[in-house]
Amino acid sequence: MGVGIEKKLTEAWGTLDDFIGQCVCEKRQQLRRSEKLKEGDNEAMDLLTSYLSTEEEEMNGLNKSDKFLRDTMVNYLFAGRDTVSSALTWFFWLLSKNPSAETKLIEELRAILPKKNQTTQVDRAVVFDIKQVDRLVYLHGALCECLRLFPPVPFEQKAPIEQDILPSAHTVHPKSRILISLYAMGRMEEIWGKDCLQFKPERWISRDGRIKYQPPYKFVAFNAGPRICLGKEVAFTQMKMVVATLICNYRFEPLEGHHVVPKNSIILHMEHGLLVKIKRRLI
Repeated sequence: MGVGIEKKLTEAWGTLDDFIGQCVCEKRQQLRRSEKLKEGDNEAMDLLTSYLSTEEEEMNGLNKSDKFLRDTMVNYLFAGRDTVSSALTWFFWLLSKNPSAETKLIEELRAILPKKNQTTQVDRAVVFDIKQVDRLVYLHGALCECLRLFPPVPFEQKAPIEQDILPSAHTVHPKSRILISLYAMGRMEEIWGKDCLQFKPERWISRDGRIKYQPPYKFVAFNAGPRICLGKEVAFTQMKMVVATLICNYRFEPLEGHHVVPKNSIILHMEHGLLVKIKRRLI
């Protein structure tokens, strides 16, 4: 009807469309001025650049109209909303249950805090940028550990087109439904060891203090193979920036007696949410 909430939603969509349209226009003009995008030069190519520089015949007949590009960008922006929010909720709960991990994270944040007068502040709150959070090894390990124990998408379903034989020697027939529990995989002793039920960010950190590589078919929170999540790195960046900023400025304490259990849903939300007390923190 174009009134009330509907009117606000229409106006909000218009604002978003204008913003994305401007991004598409600016990127197209940038590519027209640039001569760097030659065949074989795909270094640091973002998703929008990839679409704009791809020949239409390589896109199975899809045209590169502004509407197509806009819809693609909107899908990319919103695809990780529920999964990221689920992961962050479980992360703050796990952190509250593991004070030693929180202490180590705070120490890591202190180490990268900019010098005086160089800290970005919003209403006196410290805000981290992408380059800063990229250096947070312990935080990366803690997020991976959270995703292992509480994957936002707890189940994955596959169906073979043709008959096949699994490594376990089981035969699967065409269109058979294979249900994979990522939640269970993250808690299996034969995969993660005897401490599989513990929240242990150190399992993701090598002896030289770097991120330890884990095969994607072992850590499948972002899927694996050709179907691996396109937004994996974006999701990690978003979560790191949110966690670093919040932990640096606030302390979160779950309410005593609040019952925390997973919700029976496609996305692994908390059944009753996470109720916390928030206190100001200065590190």
